[in-house]
Amino acid sequence: MTGSATHSNPLADPRVADVRTRLAAAHAASASAPEKAQAKLDAQGKIYVRDRIALLFDEGSFVEDGRYANALQPGLPADGVVTGRGTVDGRAAVVIANDPTVKAGSWGSRTVEKIVRATEMALREELPVFWFVDSAGARITDQVEMFPGRRGAGRIFHNQVALSGKVPQICCLFGPSAAGGAYIPSFCDLIIMVEGNASMYLGSPRMAEMVVGEKVSLEEMGGARMHCTVSGVGDLLAHDDAEAIELAKLYFSYVPGSWRDHPPTYAAESPAVPLTRETVPERESVPFDIHDVIEGLVDDDSFFELKPLWAAELVIGFGRLEGQTVGIVANNSMVKGGVLFTDSADKAARFIWLCDAFNIPLVYLADVPGFMIGSEVERGGIIRHGAKMVSAVSSATVPQFCVIVRKAYGAGLYAMGGPGFGPDATIALPTARIAVMGPEAAVNAVYANKIAEIADPDERARFVADRRREYEEDVDIERLAADLVLDSVIEADELRSDLTKRLAYASRRDRHFSERRRAVPPV
Repeated sequence: MTGSATHSNPLADPRVADVRTRLAAAHAASASAPEKAQAKLDAQGKIYVRDRIALLFDEGSFVEDGRYANALQPGLPADGVVTGRGTVDGRAAVVIANDPTVKAGSWGSRTVEKIVRATEMALREELPVFWFVDSAGARITDQVEMFPGRRGAGRIFHNQVALSGKVPQICCLFGPSAAGGAYIPSFCDLIIMVEGNASMYLGSPRMAEMVVGEKVSLEEMGGARMHCTVSGVGDLLAHDDAEAIELAKLYFSYVPGSWRDHPPTYAAESPAVPLTRETVPERESVPFDIHDVIEGLVDDDSFFELKPLWAAELVIGFGRLEGQTVGIVANNSMVKGGVLFTDSADKAARFIWLCDAFNIPLVYLADVPGFMIGSEVERGGIIRHGAKMVSAVSSATVPQFCVIVRKAYGAGLYAMGGPGFGPDATIALPTARIAVMGPEAAVNAVYANKIAEIADPDERARFVADRRREYEEDVDIERLAADLVLDSVIEADELRSDLTKRLAYASRRDRHFSERRRAVPPV
């Protein structure tokens, strides 16, 4: 066709025809995976990079940049990364997607330049970023060009930090994220890992064996399940690429496009099983699943839990109250009694920072005996990690509501947004108890010597019962309400309506916290 057009058009330039031919070949080279590469993708249960992007963006909305990167080098179509913009359910976003069929998705100098430009575009236009990561890391052959300079790989991380809290960064990890590249997911707000394929590690098992003499499998070193259950680096496990992308889009539906906006709102749906007075067991020693309270509080099927497999004594996630996104932080007495540990404090702190960054009100559901004690957690830095959570609660300027579901003892009350931290309201159910510690522990702490001196078992039991009654009267929930420690005491079946009204009023609140350069968090 090109030859006939040149022959029939005396003004045609054969050099232009040649350019068109070469560009068409370069375009086709990245349009689909080569047969051998596609077979490998199929064997791994993976989807080709452009098909992943098609699942993310609205049809026809994607505009690509840098498709011809490294086109003069054979075997490097688009230099192994696809970048550009499109819309997700009508909302604009940037995508940066590794192509694992091009040298295992490794980075060359132009790969890095494309990623840097895409992050600069996201900063300039304040657009959320979807990171589709599937990369073996840097190409050692390109290290001088792509590693150390001002526009080298380090600039990617610098820009990610600049984007943090400005726009959502959502990572789908479909394959490896090796060495320095492992930090790309770590700077994102959400990491979804495909089980069986995804991995993150600074040094490979082979390198670990060479350097430190450790023999370990890839799954043990940095597999998806390990990171979602042990390290806490991963947020969600997905079965395959398609589910990972669907989860990413679902998460995006709860957050705004940038720090200047508010989350999208949706039609309200009543809970499938509303809260009742029987939902919460009245005896604090009876464990129960806090998910029952969450599901009865938020709109039907709207709770989107994050990190469900890690530090499960604390539940975090997004839900909707009458169509409006809220962040939920809740103690779960079914797991370790709902006690706060170092991991659960970390889990809460980061989630609170996330909600505060993106204008998402917070609801705390407190049923907490306090922070864990003992030499093991002290050596693990429980004080430092607990302070991190308290710092996050203190500095958050979005509307915050503390709901005392049952017990809120010691520093657990503080960590769950108690009255001293200026919540928009502290609400208690009739099952609530607030104290420095539980009655039994308090009596033992104060009267241990006296109790030990009483020889008669019956007399000792009466003494303990009397002291316990005095203690419980001292922290009686009606007394706390009378002293204005609590703003309201309501039944569980009133909670959803009460919070919905309070949210509407609190939306007008001032967002200023403190005049300074920045905080120095106890991390």
